[in-house]
Amino acid sequence: MSKNESFGGSLDAAIMIRRLLFFVLLFSLVFFYLALTFRGLTSANGMEQAQIGREIARGNNFTTKVIRPAAIKQAEKTEGGEVALDNFYDTYHSPLNPFIYGAVLKAVGGDDFDKYQITEGNRTIYRLDRVIAAVSVICFLIAIGVNYLLISRIFDVRIAGVVALLMALCDLMWKFTNTGLPQMLMLLLFSCALFFAYRALEASIEGKVALGSILVAAIFFALLALSHWLSIWISIGFVLYAAFFFRPKGVAALAVLGILLLFSLYFVGKNLEWTGSPAGTAGLTLYGGLTQSEEGIMRSMNPGDKTTAIIYNMNSLLLNTFRNILLQVDGLYTNLGSIISAPLFFFALLHPFKRASIAQFRWIILIMWVTAALGMALFGLSDSAVDSNQLHILFAPIMAAYGLAFLSIIWSRIELPEGSGILRYGHFYLVVIISAGPLLLSIPDGIRGGLLRSESPKTVWPPYWPPLLNRTLHDETDDDAIIITDQPWAVAWYADRHSVWLPKRVEDLVTLEKMANDQLLTIGGILVSPTSFKDNPFYTPGAFGSDEEFAPMMLDATASRVTEGGVGPVGNFSKTSPKLSGVTRRYPYALELFPGRIVLFSPKPSSNQ
Repeated sequence: MSKNESFGGSLDAAIMIRRLLFFVLLFSLVFFYLALTFRGLTSANGMEQAQIGREIARGNNFTTKVIRPAAIKQAEKTEGGEVALDNFYDTYHSPLNPFIYGAVLKAVGGDDFDKYQITEGNRTIYRLDRVIAAVSVICFLIAIGVNYLLISRIFDVRIAGVVALLMALCDLMWKFTNTGLPQMLMLLLFSCALFFAYRALEASIEGKVALGSILVAAIFFALLALSHWLSIWISIGFVLYAAFFFRPKGVAALAVLGILLLFSLYFVGKNLEWTGSPAGTAGLTLYGGLTQSEEGIMRSMNPGDKTTAIIYNMNSLLLNTFRNILLQVDGLYTNLGSIISAPLFFFALLHPFKRASIAQFRWIILIMWVTAALGMALFGLSDSAVDSNQLHILFAPIMAAYGLAFLSIIWSRIELPEGSGILRYGHFYLVVIISAGPLLLSIPDGIRGGLLRSESPKTVWPPYWPPLLNRTLHDETDDDAIIITDQPWAVAWYADRHSVWLPKRVEDLVTLEKMANDQLLTIGGILVSPTSFKDNPFYTPGAFGSDEEFAPMMLDATASRVTEGGVGPVGNFSKTSPKLSGVTRRYPYALELFPGRIVLFSPKPSSNQ
């Protein structure tokens, strides 16, 4: 054997060992996040999409058991006043993720509630939560592979390997897998779209017509839009670039727009049919944060007075948009997964890359990111890095790649001792160690919680305690019961009951009761949980404000005043409220599902009494 052959064999062995170690790391992290530390789904919108998926698995089309009062009002205008509360079409969520959930739930038998009901007294995790999280994990793992192929094509396998490692060690991406939100599906679709967009750019630079790759990229952008309606802003950025730079000019942009319209036309038509608006109930999120929060808009059965005024109040719109842009800038590092090389992308814009495809592709990324940031600013982005409208995370891998390339150029200009591989690639080690910090710091506590405290209940508490909804609430209410609650997503997903988001006004509750009575349905009760106190851990009445008519009932849910058996009269706060006097007569029994925290105000006594 020659010296070169021996060297080649040892090099191949080293590559195989590194790849093996990477996969061991990857699947160890899968076990850590999906088994050891998993406590259940963490996002309200994620639970909503999961329960829509279950309805799809049951053959009930895109119907939902989570009903927003504002959506009822929208539907009344188009249905001539006839709105079926037990067959309510959803126009808030984009369809692709729930349909994928529907297929998976059908495959595992998740459409049968009894099969997965929590019957064991010591179990607190709903098994279908883990199924939903596994779907996101699979999408995430595939996305890592796609990004490796993409970045290898743009730069080299070394930078691609480091980005793959950064993705695997990104705590925020793993947290998204536990939400039930479509972000990891979106990351996969966006990465595929970028792959074909880059191929189109390469062909265009060589003077070739790249319409085929552009159309494939457009299909992935269309699927991305069907995963989250806000991601249409990313597609707008791609269309703008295609209109001026891809050949044939104009035709490429029109082709992309045509595919976007083709894929979305059916769902836009359904939105018009059910709400009279092409954006459906999701369009009302534009008003969130302008006159009141999105929650306030969705809980009102008469949002028109609040929302239509904003159309003529451009100052409010512009100021709110500017504020949200500043908030995005402030939280950009966190929203990019705390990957330290990702923000360096903006410095890479200043470097004159020699290869034309690398130099031009960064402008495509920038334009799409700017339009996406504008969309997030208009429709709102909370302080949470796992917000359902968070699109920055989709750009993290490709921005990290450009940041690493720029950092490599700077590092190469530093005079380092020859023959030291560690120093030669020291910038890669620094980036990985710093970026992996949030994940590495969470591992010790996660292991203690998963192994040393294995007997302790695992729930996302507060505000969710799945067994109480999945077993107690489900068994205490009839199949046709509608629950009025401050956490309708959890009631729909865990208890499999139709639920209406607790309205802001008592008169709206009366309207809902009349609708249910006319449709031969029953109101199973009013469920109040810690969701009402999410911004007020001290359980004081100041959080609700003057327009929260159900505040006394929320406060009663925190009072320890039940009799033996868990049932007692409605508390003093509700009794002394003039506006709730009629409500307390109709729902006189307080069933404490969780003492002093989750209370069902019911029209009938507990079956255990």
